[in-house]
Amino acid sequence: MRCEGTTALVTGGLKGIGLAIANRLAEEGSFVYITDIDKPNEELKPTLNFINADVSDEIDWKRVSQQIADERGSLDILVNNAGVDCVGPVQETSLKNWRRVMSINIDGAFLGVKHCYDILSKASKRRNGGASIVNISSMLSKVGYIDTSGYNASKGAISSFTKAIAVEFASKNISIRSNSVHPGFVHTPLLQQGMQNLVNEGVADSVEVLLGTLSEMTPIGRMAKPNEIANAVLFLASDESSYMVGSELVIDGGWTAR
Repeated sequence: MRCEGTTALVTGGLKGIGLAIANRLAEEGSFVYITDIDKPNEELKPTLNFINADVSDEIDWKRVSQQIADERGSLDILVNNAGVDCVGPVQETSLKNWRRVMSINIDGAFLGVKHCYDILSKASKRRNGGASIVNISSMLSKVGYIDTSGYNASKGAISSFTKAIAVEFASKNISIRSNSVHPGFVHTPLLQQGMQNLVNEGVADSVEVLLGTLSEMTPIGRMAKPNEIANAVLFLASDESSYMVGSELVIDGGWTAR
């Protein structure tokens, strides 16, 4: 198994990409914690250990990291996946909504790294490839898109943050690798809600029309499945990617290659 004997934490792990990542890591032998601001509405697999937490709340992060330290001693893999969108014209975007997307998407990743640093450091000393941080960014950190300025900005910040801490740790001989994953359009509840918001604004007649248009606009002709993103995260979490530091893994069906 590619992650046998490791401990992992996946934020936003109750659904979509986060749940797919958590399940994939567990399949490869990792003891997996998931956090989410929501509580499970159905029973989780016994391989997943749920902690109710808000990634934008520093007190919650202190509690989460302390629980992992008490129960497992260290943390090998941190996946900062939790995220929300912010759909609408920039001139109509409220400061409240702008700050909400920033607090969850980028502040959440910062707080995760800050408060898990000690337990990641402990794990890094016993793994050949060191501990691994995987931050979920987006292809929209690289290209513009209509009515998503807040989301784009937050994911661009994730990319820069990932590179900054990657170089910081490497230059100080701290064996914690940091890389980012940049998915294209993935069929998830988050995307579904974003499309519904656009329908509510009168951009399209239905969610189905929008989803079909996104598939047609993607060179490969379809959207990604959550497990396709999870497999990439598994690679970055494992020692197979031990020479990858500050890298951006784009998985977008060819969208940004045009």
